[in-house]
Amino acid sequence: MDVSEYYPALLFLIVAVFIGGGLLVVAKPIRPDRPDDAKGSPYECGFNAFGDARRKFDVRFYRVAIFFIIFDIELAFTIPWAVSLRETGMASLIAMIAFLAVLVLGFAYEWKKKAFEWE
Repeated sequence: MDVSEYYPALLFLIVAVFIGGGLLVVAKPIRPDRPDDAKGSPYECGFNAFGDARRKFDVRFYRVAIFFIIFDIELAFTIPWAVSLRETGMASLIAMIAFLAVLVLGFAYEWKKKAFEWE
């Protein structure tokens, strides 16, 4: 593999950084900047924090979060596979079908065990 094959990706990265930075620089003098108390107030839940910030969360929260991360990462594995499907051929297609079948079976098992239900 030749290093010159990476030039389009490097050019894309440079252009993306240039456009992103340029938009930030251009927007700085023209954007409104009017801070007030309402903008500095708590916004996630609508009321001020109370109690200890280090209190334990319910295990169900972590379980749902881990399920989301697992399925999200597994979905991310399918994108490079889909891009390279022509080069990898039928063996890759069969492997991905098996991978997705295991994923669907795991999802069905978790659904049956009611692992996704909060209450």
